[in-house]
Amino acid sequence: MEKWTVLESKYLHRKEWLTIREDRCRMANGGEIPAFYVNEYSDWVNAFGITKEGKVLMVRQYRHGIGSIETELPGGVSEEGETMEEACRREVLEETGYTFGNWKFLGKISANPSTTNNFMHMFLATGGTRTAEQNLDDSEELEVVELSIDEVKALVRENKMAQSLHVNCILYALIELGELQF
Repeated sequence: MEKWTVLESKYLHRKEWLTIREDRCRMANGGEIPAFYVNEYSDWVNAFGITKEGKVLMVRQYRHGIGSIETELPGGVSEEGETMEEACRREVLEETGYTFGNWKFLGKISANPSTTNNFMHMFLATGGTRTAEQNLDDSEELEVVELSIDEVKALVRENKMAQSLHVNCILYALIELGELQF
């Protein structure tokens, strides 16, 4: 198995939140794909954050794509020049007003490696305390919620979380914490 060779690449759409690229590719077997479409995004970050009181820090927000108010982990988009941990610390502070004393990288996953070029970098953060007010973007309306680990497990078990990348982070964190066994 070999990577494809990109013969030609052009951008069809470039906006702040959506960039679409069309590639013409040659496969290792010599076959040609005249138009393969890739959605380009910056890498994303999220955190399973546990406060000093043992609560899991989450946010509720409206997700227009599915027309639903969702409970999710805090996180967001990395910015140029940041490490993924720096991006996650910044996003968590902006969205929740909390800082955490300990950070552990859990891994990275792709939403769809066939058509997107980015990764979600997942972290476990512990020892959280509220140190600031929320500092939200103009396009954000977030409600901070604190749940027990059992309540978070119930959200996953009862299929009450639509954001699959966040569910993955929860599962990785529960494994790391010894709360989920295989």
